[in-house]
Amino acid sequence: MDQQDEQQTTISRITTGMPVIDVAGTEIGTVDLVQRGDPNAVTVQTPTADPGSSLDELIEATAVEEPDVPADLAARLLHTGYLKVSTESADGAVYVPADRIAAVAEGRVRLAVGVADLPPEE
Repeated sequence: MDQQDEQQTTISRITTGMPVIDVAGTEIGTVDLVQRGDPNAVTVQTPTADPGSSLDELIEATAVEEPDVPADLAARLLHTGYLKVSTESADGAVYVPADRIAAVAEGRVRLAVGVADLPPEE
């Protein structure tokens, strides 16, 4: 099993609501979204709103696409898979690339990095 397959196996054992612990053992928040990697993922398309659109179309066009990070990072996250973790910090949420997950055990996700090393939601 290669590293990519191993990451997908690990991420498939994670469910929303699981507590997330950083490398220092500090609980940083809970899993809000689990996204398995897609090796064929392209980049995130940014929708454009037509000023003459109906309200529904306007709301849909401004809806946040996940992951809400810069395009180059979003492409990497979509390719490898990621978790979105709701935190108590001012950022509100951070993204955890699949390759930063150390283990899933006892109903918790343990990370290989500290919360400061994770990209915040924009």
